[in-house]
Amino acid sequence: MRGTEVRDGATGVPAAPVLVYWRPGCAYCARLRWGLRRLKVATEELNIWIDPAAAAFVRSVNGGDETVPTVVVAGETLVNPTPRQVKRELERQLLGPDTV
Repeated sequence: MRGTEVRDGATGVPAAPVLVYWRPGCAYCARLRWGLRRLKVATEELNIWIDPAAAAFVRSVNGGDETVPTVVVAGETLVNPTPRQVKRELERQLLGPDTV
């Protein structure tokens, strides 16, 4: 999957462990992106209208539909999540399921 191997060369830590697949004009995408910025969650954003590989990924995990926002957190795919759901999944992935 494109984007999941983005790493900070100095530390080997994922640079943006949250991938947000979005498209212009999507109110759900705008709300999610704004909420994640407000919660200070680092993201890599992929516009499915200009990135064919991103669009193909979204279709592959949504039964052929280009449902956005689709979010990937450390390999876990979330479709149309709230900002808090994304943050909770990020914390779970980074800290482990027993600490969150």
